[in-house]
Amino acid sequence: MNPIRTGVVMDPISGITPAKDSTLAMLLEAQACGHNLIYLEMNDLHVVEGEARGRGRALEVRDSLDDWYTLGASADMALGELDVILMRKDPPFDMEYIYATYILERAEIAGTLIVNRPASLRDINEKAFTAWFPQCCPSTLITRDMQELRDFRDRHGKIVVKPLHGMGGKSIFVVAHGDNNANVIFETLTRDGEGYAMAQQYIPEIKAGDKRIILVDGLTPDYALARVPGANDNRGNLVMGATGELRELSERDRWICEQVGPELRRRGVLFAGLDVIGDYLTEINVTSPTGIRELKKLSGVNLATALMNRIEQEISARRAAA
Repeated sequence: MNPIRTGVVMDPISGITPAKDSTLAMLLEAQACGHNLIYLEMNDLHVVEGEARGRGRALEVRDSLDDWYTLGASADMALGELDVILMRKDPPFDMEYIYATYILERAEIAGTLIVNRPASLRDINEKAFTAWFPQCCPSTLITRDMQELRDFRDRHGKIVVKPLHGMGGKSIFVVAHGDNNANVIFETLTRDGEGYAMAQQYIPEIKAGDKRIILVDGLTPDYALARVPGANDNRGNLVMGATGELRELSERDRWICEQVGPELRRRGVLFAGLDVIGDYLTEINVTSPTGIRELKKLSGVNLATALMNRIEQEISARRAAA
């Protein structure tokens, strides 16, 4: 079989933290499997006469803390010439991100496997998509109405509020009844009632960690990465100083995965990260979920291997059908 040509769309590789970066873990695994790697950034993507194209560069990666990549010369190519493209651009999920998914969808139509499917990247907002699984979630409100947010806080006593487009724990607030900062928080998050925000009932089990459960092709794994907040923070995000701990999935965790996994598989989402606090699903991350390297370090399980195995199965099936 000819080597698989694997493209990656990501933020500048020069700026990643290699010891923690899940995209680098994927690329290392793909390279070990004999894939030819092609590197692209958002600025490299364009459409000419309806054809998705990109200024790609050959990429070699190394598992190093100070010398982790080499790039070749830029060359314009049809994205449909690639077997697979990993869409690993970090949020914010803004209109530029959406435009990129349109370009990638043209490549998908030309025959390239896009991980994750462009239409699903647009459809599955990482906060709002929890509404498809209310049986798994804490009491949740999505609104632009600041009075609704006040009423929700008063009903539950303590809530978490956050924007729909953020990542990495940014702009997440815990608001309790009687908090004099509540109004300005609600005004800021909704842009004075002009934008949607999410509110969820506060889950005290956050002190024990926000569990990241990575699903490859919707399948339930054995372990989760619990991100335990520091003593001076409410947020279970590694970039905000939380500590990673290995946890075996509980029966409730497995039940949540069984609720969500089949729908993700149906929508062409091969790699997703569920966030679970206590017994409740709080987010479904499909843009650029992380946690691969921490899970491998703690458990020895390399989910990048599982992902590449699934990608190679799909590419083999496509080539056999051609």
